[in-house]
Amino acid sequence: MSQLWIENGTFITMDEDVPVLTGHMVITDDKITYIGEAAPAPVQLQQDVTRLDGTKLAFLPGLINTHGHAAMTLLRGYSDDQNLQVWLEEKMWPMEGKYVDHDTRSGTSLAIVEMLKSGTTAFVDMYDRMDEVAQMVDSSGMRGVLTRGVIGLCPEEVQQAKLKEAIAFARDWNGKGDGRITTMISPHAPYTCPPDYIEKFVQAAHEYNLPMHTHMSESIAEVEQNVRDYGCRPVEHLDRLGVFTRPALVAHAVHLTEGEIELLAARGVAVSHNPISNLKLASGIARVPDLLRAGVTVALGTDSAASNNNLNLFEEIRMAALLHKGISGDPTAIPAIEALRMGTVYGARAIWQEQALGQLKVGMKADFIAIDTEKPHYYPKTDIISHLVYSGSGQDVKHVWVDGKQLVKNGQCTTLDEEKIRYEAQASFERLLKS
Repeated sequence: MSQLWIENGTFITMDEDVPVLTGHMVITDDKITYIGEAAPAPVQLQQDVTRLDGTKLAFLPGLINTHGHAAMTLLRGYSDDQNLQVWLEEKMWPMEGKYVDHDTRSGTSLAIVEMLKSGTTAFVDMYDRMDEVAQMVDSSGMRGVLTRGVIGLCPEEVQQAKLKEAIAFARDWNGKGDGRITTMISPHAPYTCPPDYIEKFVQAAHEYNLPMHTHMSESIAEVEQNVRDYGCRPVEHLDRLGVFTRPALVAHAVHLTEGEIELLAARGVAVSHNPISNLKLASGIARVPDLLRAGVTVALGTDSAASNNNLNLFEEIRMAALLHKGISGDPTAIPAIEALRMGTVYGARAIWQEQALGQLKVGMKADFIAIDTEKPHYYPKTDIISHLVYSGSGQDVKHVWVDGKQLVKNGQCTTLDEEKIRYEAQASFERLLKS
């Protein structure tokens, strides 16, 4: 049994009643066992407790990235300033078609380093060769919600092979990594999977009691195509196919009607808002204030580094707070605390782990980060939540813990060889260019 006592820190608990407190927190093994203004009682401490001075640090729950494709870090900067369909069909898919297992592993490793060092402790990943992704999550100590994303634009025998692979991955890896790895079932999108194929994923999700994840209503062109092909918009289409009979998380949800927002709320569907990727691809701006008012859980995602171009969730938090003020003309549209909830509390809810993640309170998993508040942009000491959202950066992250284990110490990863990972990622990209 190990124990860590953080003394005299500033804790952004994300609790509605006491969102910020100055005091102490005790971690015993993988859980928070004490947090409060007063020092813990001797009975709550072990004789060999490790003590950490928190006087110049702010501690908050680890950030949760609810949509991405980690291995695509290899394609960061490869194709910019294109619309979604050109970017996908002419640039991304041809390069991704050249991937081998090592490329997925090296791209994922690079993504995990980037996410950990900028304060993300859990991430959703949709890709293929997911065994490679899961192995990296396991060995890094990070938390992952992983799914084999499937594009169904292929012959039936290939479709069946992909479906079997997706089911096998979800079945074999769910709960692995001491519970840090959970899995989902993911048809890539309504425009890449025929309706009868999506129904097979729904059936598998019911059979194996798994949630579902898909891209939805990302661009106007996608919505228009869905109407042409199936006579309805993507939300109604997926609802008819039974996708929302399972716990579901949809990425993007940019182009929605009032009725669609009401339906998502009624079905309990969570949305991963990816503001920077959506802006860069000119896909549009999701109706986040309307979704929140309707009771939809809205979390944040970076999407891939190929369309973002980084995995720094602090940027998404800040963008979410600013963007919706700007387009609505309402400076209260997304307050700072609400934007921070989207990266923590709502992120945990979106991946069905709100009982364990997203807040600093007794009984929660010890997934948390420490921010160096001695940087000049944290002065004067007025409102720490304002500073984190409007001034802060992933570069301010000093320490990171997941499941009570320290994965970043003084800005350096403790479980990963960063130099080797950078080298291998560069080598993989150069091989892809030449092949």
